[in-house]
Amino acid sequence: MPKALAPEISTWPDKEAQLIGSTCGSCEFVTFPAQSHCPKCGTGGMADTRLPRTGTLVAWTVQGFPPGAPYAGPVGDDFVPFGVGLVQLDDVVRVEGRLTENDPARLAFGQKVELTMIPFATDDDGDEIYTFAFAPA
Repeated sequence: MPKALAPEISTWPDKEAQLIGSTCGSCEFVTFPAQSHCPKCGTGGMADTRLPRTGTLVAWTVQGFPPGAPYAGPVGDDFVPFGVGLVQLDDVVRVEGRLTENDPARLAFGQKVELTMIPFATDDDGDEIYTFAFAPA
């Protein structure tokens, strides 16, 4: 049975899954992932917010080696370099995440992207673990 790597950060397995951030009740600052206190004004009272599914690629790189702990994905001969990007989700918030594309010739600053869920790893029970990523729109 498929599982989310971090089930609290998205509405997956909804067909049109959204990331879940938080909005400050005092200053309306938006964060991702959700937080209990506002990093801008310091107050509590953050409310869960469903974030836009589409955005613009602001910055990107290709991760050519496995990340350090607590990374739980493929390593060694099973590791495949992956794109990582900073995505501006409409005019709401910037989110760092994996990209479905890892070919630098197919990535561009200002490129439109859309949220998707991708297989990331397999757990000890043989279940596929999914994580969010951004795909060219």
